[in-house]
Amino acid sequence: MGLTPTFALQLLAALVAGGFTTLTASPFELWWLGPIAIGLLYVGLHTLSPAQAALKGWLYGVALFASGTSWVYVSIHDYGYTGVPLAVFLTALFVSVLALFFAGTFWLYRRFCSPHWALASFAGAWVLGEVLRTYLFTGFPWLLVGSSYVDSPLANWAPVGGVYLLSLLVVLTGTLGAELLRRQWWAALPLAAIWLVPLALPSLWTTPASEPTRVALLQGNLPQLLKWTPEGQRVAANTYSDLTRRVADDADLILWPETALPMIDNQARPVLERVQANLPPSTALLTGIVQLDEDNRYFNSVIGVGNVEGSYQKEHLVPFGEYLPLESVLRGAIDFFDLPMSSFSKGASEQTPMQAAGVTIGNAICYEIIYPQLVARRAADSDVIVTVSNDTWFGASIGPHQHLQMARLRALENGRYVVRATSNGITAIINPRGELVDSAAQFETTYLISEFYAMEGTTPFTRTGSWPAWLFAGLLLLPGLIRKR
Repeated sequence: MGLTPTFALQLLAALVAGGFTTLTASPFELWWLGPIAIGLLYVGLHTLSPAQAALKGWLYGVALFASGTSWVYVSIHDYGYTGVPLAVFLTALFVSVLALFFAGTFWLYRRFCSPHWALASFAGAWVLGEVLRTYLFTGFPWLLVGSSYVDSPLANWAPVGGVYLLSLLVVLTGTLGAELLRRQWWAALPLAAIWLVPLALPSLWTTPASEPTRVALLQGNLPQLLKWTPEGQRVAANTYSDLTRRVADDADLILWPETALPMIDNQARPVLERVQANLPPSTALLTGIVQLDEDNRYFNSVIGVGNVEGSYQKEHLVPFGEYLPLESVLRGAIDFFDLPMSSFSKGASEQTPMQAAGVTIGNAICYEIIYPQLVARRAADSDVIVTVSNDTWFGASIGPHQHLQMARLRALENGRYVVRATSNGITAIINPRGELVDSAAQFETTYLISEFYAMEGTTPFTRTGSWPAWLFAGLLLLPGLIRKR
């Protein structure tokens, strides 16, 4: 694999494209850079061998995840009890391994697809690579290309086909744009359709039901490193009890964030009962909590007091944060593998939705909100999506902004309000168009009082999920495969 000047230029373009893709996402939101990044990857790719294409894809992934998931270092170093050299090594390992998804996608594309159908087959291969990254080894659908387009002219496609359709259309924009620069004028027609059709699509597929629900979102802003100490437990109980007294008369629903009380549910019960005693009879309070069942299994859960029925146990757990792969080998190896509460059990896939303050709740705890299929299943049976999170792990990085942007896309995809309470930000109310209704300042002990509507009806995406976009991607890939044969 000789490093010719032309090949070196392509590798440099891959690094630039990775940085551009990060800039499309929050907090930068330069979504128009997305097709440019794709164009930098697409141009000249057909001249490379499969091995050269894999290297180009890997360098793109390294640049993307090194810039876009830099918050991983914050989690490992600041809150994982890990020194700088080891934190740098683990972050680099994380980035390098994730970049292999792009290396594999680019290698397979060049090995099995004809350049004669490149603009379509490259887009299909890209999206199927994103699908693989979403599910393989528990999945990591962070920084999917389509996630950055909630504020773009393409946004109205989201309720139709979800994030993977957005990704497909962004990649097609990049490849079609590259063909236009080669004076392939026919590419202007599909390109115009991609960007003009959403102007004729409905911006809202669901309708609000009756009266709004008043909601209070509490943000305790407790230090993560003290949270699970006895002092941290006392401070948490006092903080959330005090905030609740302030909002009790102004809200139908009060929401505390993920593991707001750093204790087991049985230990927290006296605190919750004291809080409930001061609530109006019709008021509901939901909180993230750790549950312990009769089999000594721990669950990351949402429970409630007052006008509440049911509970929820988190289904999709975070590797290393909430459970440890290869636990018998890794547990005790380094401090990072012994984080507090890193031995959770998985909740059931099918759980009866919670009822609170007269509305049906679709829950998504923290990391779950980034999984479009999971949230669509919850939205189909609920009036509102409630997500509690502990974004303290991200520190003052870009992570919380990216997390909020993905929550906004879930609201748009499903035509539901998303009500989001976090430990230290970004706590927010998101309407069914994916727009911020209101948000609280980060890193403050505060609360947010606002309204949401229970929504009736479903979007096409909620009804079908992602499979039509996956099928479309496969069909675009098929001609390139056939021509290659």
